[in-house]
This record gives sequence, C-alpha cells and structure tokens, in this order.
Amino acid sequence: MAKPVSIEVWNPNGKYRVVSTKPMPGTRWINLLTQQDCRVEICTLKKTILSVEDIIALIGDRCDGVIGQLTEDWGETLFSALSKAGGTAFSNMAVGYNNVDVNAANKYGVAVGNTPGVLTETTAELAASLSVSAARRIVEADEFMRAGLYDGWLPHLFVGNLLKGQTVGVIGAGRIGSAYARMMIEGFKMNLIYYDLYQATRLEKFVTAYGQFLKANGEQPVTWKRASSMDEVLQEADVISLHPILDKTTYHLINKERLSKMKKEAILVNCSRGPVVDEAALVEHLKENPMFRVGLDVFEEEPYMKPGLADMKNAIVVPHIASASKWTREGMATLAALNVLGKIKGYPVWSDPNRVEPFLNENSPPPAASPSIVNAKTLSLPVSKL
Repeated sequence: MAKPVSIEVWNPNGKYRVVSTKPMPGTRWINLLTQQDCRVEICTLKKTILSVEDIIALIGDRCDGVIGQLTEDWGETLFSALSKAGGTAFSNMAVGYNNVDVNAANKYGVAVGNTPGVLTETTAELAASLSVSAARRIVEADEFMRAGLYDGWLPHLFVGNLLKGQTVGVIGAGRIGSAYARMMIEGFKMNLIYYDLYQATRLEKFVTAYGQFLKANGEQPVTWKRASSMDEVLQEADVISLHPILDKTTYHLINKERLSKMKKEAILVNCSRGPVVDEAALVEHLKENPMFRVGLDVFEEEPYMKPGLADMKNAIVVPHIASASKWTREGMATLAALNVLGKIKGYPVWSDPNRVEPFLNENSPPPAASPSIVNAKTLSLPVSKL
C-alpha cells in the first residue's frame, strides 16, 4: 500500500480537487484554480522524480485532475487510478508528452494537456547561448580562470570560432528552429542552411529581407538554402542546431555515420530531445576530434549522461533548462493549470494552442477554454469559437 505523501493545501474547502505533483513557479496558476472553487494540493515530497506509487497516493480516492511533469510515467496504471478517483483531466507542465501514453488516457476518457506556444523564444535563446558558448569556449575559459591558472595573455589561449559570415544549420525549422535561426542570422550575420519536410516560407522571407537590408547598407548580405537532405546540412554548416520531434524516425538521428559527415571544427547543439543523438557515439567523436564542440541541454537517458561525456572539455552540458526563464516557466504552470480547469468546468478547447497570449495576460481574466488538449479530437471535445 502506498505511503501518504506530504502536501501543501490551498483553498481546503474547494469543490474540485486538483493535485500538482510538484511545486511550480509563480502563484497565478494557484489563484486561477482556487478562484474557480478548486482545492489545490501540491506535493512537497523532497524527491526529484515521483514514482507511480507516489502519484497513486497523491490521487487518492477522489481527484478531479492532476498537473504532472515530463519525468513521470503516465500510462495505464496512473490513468486507471485517476479515472477510478473520478478524474477527467491531466496536463503535463511541458510542451512534449513522450512520458504520456495517450492511448491509455483515451481508454479512460482523460484529457491530456500540454503547454506549447510559451517556450519558443526561451528555448531558442538557450540554443543560441550554447552555440556562442561553444564557439568561444566560454565554459573552458571560466573553469581555467577559477582554477587560478591564468598568468597572462597568450596568443593561442582559448582560441575559438568566429560566427560572423559562417553558416548556421537548422534541422527542423518549426517555431523553435526558426526562432533560433533568426537569432543567429540577425545577431551574427550568419548564412542559413536548413532541412525540414515542410518549407519554412516565413523564415526564408526574413533572411531575404535581412540580406537586402545589409546589402543596402554596404554589408555582405546573408543567404539561405533549403537542403534536399539532412546530410547536406551536416556537411555544409559550421554550427548545427537540432529541433526535430522525437519519434521512431528521429531516434539516433545523429549517429556515428552522420557525425563523421560534419566538419572537424563544427558545433552541434541539441535542445530538442536527448535520444535524437546517439550519445555513446558522440562521446567517441568528441574524443577523436578535440576541435569539434557540442552544447547539450537534453540527454539520452536523463538524468544520466553516457560514460565519458562529463570528462569532455569540448562539451557543454546543462540540466534540461531550455525553458527555464521565469516568464516561460510561470506561463507553463498557468497553461497546465488552465488545461485541467477547463476540462473540469466543461470549457471548450482553444482553437490555436500556439496562440496563448490571452491566457498569459495577467491584467485580464483568461478565456474560458483549455489552452491545449492533445487528444481533444479523439475525446470529441468541443472547440472554442472565441
């Protein structure tokens, strides 16, 4: 039998019981729930990743909805428990939902929410930050200084790569990939090569217009190219950022063979999903090519890294913080809470899950809708006409 889990309670006499498996940034999400007669219970257990047993204990005998995290295993067992407790709503505080068995949720009639539309710029900024940090060897230089090893300027000390005029490669030119590309192009006057199954028309128009602006001001114009294959990007780009979805076709998209196609001094950045990269093959490539650099925010088997990666001076590794700006994380918490609230109250589903500004405006009440329900069509949920 599951042990009781420590919780913090808001609005104890609320009609609807909503559980959050983790404390989340900000208080607006709590206020929005309590104002709609929800009792909010927040798990305060000092444990990074809750087990299925922990979450079953949180759900208890009666629960209307749960806000969960992408580290949790939401499958048959949890959706069955939530359904038995009378629950009809679950939301990840994340845009991805690889941790969720949506078919199991459908079986038990549970709506599954996620939080797109609020992570685009924040994630792109981290990818850009990793690109610059790797190019200029900032982390290596910082460690060198802190170790007290600097005893004077030297011509060859931490010589890195100039980004201006080089080529940035983007694999997956959706919202985040395109935002990253614009930052690198406008910020560093880099040329673009991208690969995507769909044409990134808006991005192409932006690069063309910016190139014309540079030319009119006497500077070298930037250019763009849509590659016919991913390998073309790998072979031509100086900096490559990965922004694909994770499915069977993109698992180990970057493997030993594809790493060998990249330039010896190339930079690879991954802020998408860890299993897109064969991490063991990457470690070997880093060992064999000391001028090749990588910036990683995600890992194949989080929270662990493959053996040897932590020892690589030419690797920058950060703990899955692409969305970790205050505005974004508070926005994610708000959207997740409103997904659950919307289903509990019988609201329709918002028609465009990527247009979330009306839900994030703190100066006005949010629309009476669930911002994003990924299985809305399967569950035949109504769509908002607002």
